[in-house]
Amino acid sequence: MGRLPLEGITVVSLEQAVAAPFATRQLADLGARVIKVERDTGDFARGYDTKVHGMASYFVWLNRSKESIVLDLKSAGGIAVLRELVSRADVLVQNLAPGAVERLGLGPDEALALNPRLIHASISGYGRGGSYEQKKAYDLLVQCEAGLLSVTGTPDSPAKVGISIADISAGMYTFSGILTSLLQRATTGRGDVLEISMLEALGEWMAQPYFYAQYGGAPPIRSGAEHASIAPYGPFGANDGTVFFGIQNEREWAKFCEEVLRQPGLALDVRFAGNALRVDNRPALHDSIDAVLGGLPAAEVLSRLDAAGIANAQLRDMHEFADHPQLAERNRWRDVESPVGPLRSLLPPVTSRETDVRMDPVPGIGQHTEKILAELGLDGPALARPETTN
Repeated sequence: MGRLPLEGITVVSLEQAVAAPFATRQLADLGARVIKVERDTGDFARGYDTKVHGMASYFVWLNRSKESIVLDLKSAGGIAVLRELVSRADVLVQNLAPGAVERLGLGPDEALALNPRLIHASISGYGRGGSYEQKKAYDLLVQCEAGLLSVTGTPDSPAKVGISIADISAGMYTFSGILTSLLQRATTGRGDVLEISMLEALGEWMAQPYFYAQYGGAPPIRSGAEHASIAPYGPFGANDGTVFFGIQNEREWAKFCEEVLRQPGLALDVRFAGNALRVDNRPALHDSIDAVLGGLPAAEVLSRLDAAGIANAQLRDMHEFADHPQLAERNRWRDVESPVGPLRSLLPPVTSRETDVRMDPVPGIGQHTEKILAELGLDGPALARPETTN
């Protein structure tokens, strides 16, 4: 492996749950040294579940290649160690409760006074200022506030997205923002202050339905697994299962009618002349499609779709995804070490011709405390002892 892009960059992270750990894990993938500061009980995501041989699936996903140090941030000694780490770091990431980092004496102004080249990145639910600043923000709740549940689910019932999408979006913008600030610092020599709101990060991803509703007069309807504004696009029943496919233009619609349904005359039906009319007449459209596909096995339907050049997919569960032939054929799995042994993990999705990625072990709680304190020239056991007063 050649030199990784972020080798030599040190990140100190006061992180918990998903958003900040996702950002810093991606920095670690690229070679940054990520020092994860934990309380004595650890990041509470360590206890979200016990599905990975006793470890939490969330924690395994988000924390490989990091170093864990346990500090008591209610003690003067713990604060002193944290300040020393920050004074030497390139990046500080935090997603503590609003105001917590300021109470530690490491708000943006204080931290940059200590280390003018520092990139100080804060993730919060709703951002600094405004009446929502102190409001607790969990992923599902931010999905609600951003309007996501208004466009997911069925006409009768909204549904949350099945992954932590508000956290993930905030983590992605934190990651890209830090990379941008590192490039900027290379020119200016100065640090930066970044603030990322989960509401605003997810709000960016809600821009298309926003424009649709704001200027179209009505919001998109909740359409289950179907596309709200393209038809046919979604699940259709075969005689032994379900297939998914989508039609993007009139050329594809004509090929679909001729080669998949083998009813070329359907392409001339005035009810289906253009996507807008197909959406308006979706029940009749689906009846016409179901009358053919419902009598065919799924394998035959998928074969016809492939032959016609129509985009399609199988509905896979997690076990079927883990066995996906494309991921195996592209050699996309690696073993990552952990306190519970090697864990099969996906490579990061960006490949580079010039560099590899790092996939080092998932740390145990405080696994690197003594090592890091020794680097700082500090006595770890002495710091661990309770403070006394004369």
